[in-house]
Amino acid sequence: MSTASSPQPGSADGLAGAASVVIEGLHKSYGPLEVLKGISLSVGAGQVVCLIGPSGSGKSTLLRCVNLLEKPQQGRITIGDFDVTDPEADVDRMRRHVGMVFQQFNLFPHLSVLENCTVAQVKVLKRDKAEAERIARANLDRVGLSEKADSHPDQLSGGQQQRVAIARALSMDPSLMLFDEPTSALDPETVGDVLSIMRDLAAEGMTMLVVTHEMEFARDVADKVVFMDGGVVVEEGPAAQVIGAPKEPRTQSFLSRVLNPTQVQAPER
Repeated sequence: MSTASSPQPGSADGLAGAASVVIEGLHKSYGPLEVLKGISLSVGAGQVVCLIGPSGSGKSTLLRCVNLLEKPQQGRITIGDFDVTDPEADVDRMRRHVGMVFQQFNLFPHLSVLENCTVAQVKVLKRDKAEAERIARANLDRVGLSEKADSHPDQLSGGQQQRVAIARALSMDPSLMLFDEPTSALDPETVGDVLSIMRDLAAEGMTMLVVTHEMEFARDVADKVVFMDGGVVVEEGPAAQVIGAPKEPRTQSFLSRVLNPTQVQAPER
């Protein structure tokens, strides 16, 4: 399929509003190491899907493949009607509509909070400075940091920096938000602030694909939970079922350790 026939994000038949995601038969290897082994899953428009599983299971790699920060060797990804994996697709155009929040905050240290939230609007979306600042201030207010607009990242706590990163992503008017363990680098006291914002986004109908170790968040907010291990989907389904009553022994073992961390078990042989 070429870009002549493939709908582009932002067009009437491309990405408009909340966007669905469909992943089909995705494979990703680094040399001889196969990290993703034919992953298939879907996220409905306006849904929240949480990816859970042990470190090294391929969750973050899968997330990064969605906007081609990692390029899969095989398989297909569509966002809305846009074929991300089409070799001729305008990937930069697609990325304008997909927000991503990483484990680390990736803010520009030499720019103020407000400038961090406006620079991509001006350079990528070609908004004028006044409009970009209006939108940035609205999103900073949305994450409770309007008073920090003139501060620099090194003047903020980790939790505040992550909230700025979310405001920056939202300022691009995304159709899809990707979160890669957004609370893993935060102090326990600040985790709740970030999760609260994500809960609000979910309630507003933002399509979200979230890699997380926060089981309570996944149980309360996710429409679907996907448990991955060894580069495959072991189990998926409604959050209450996968987390509350998992069917697969590997899922049961993982959740037993995560939900009862003080319970000492002999290593698996």
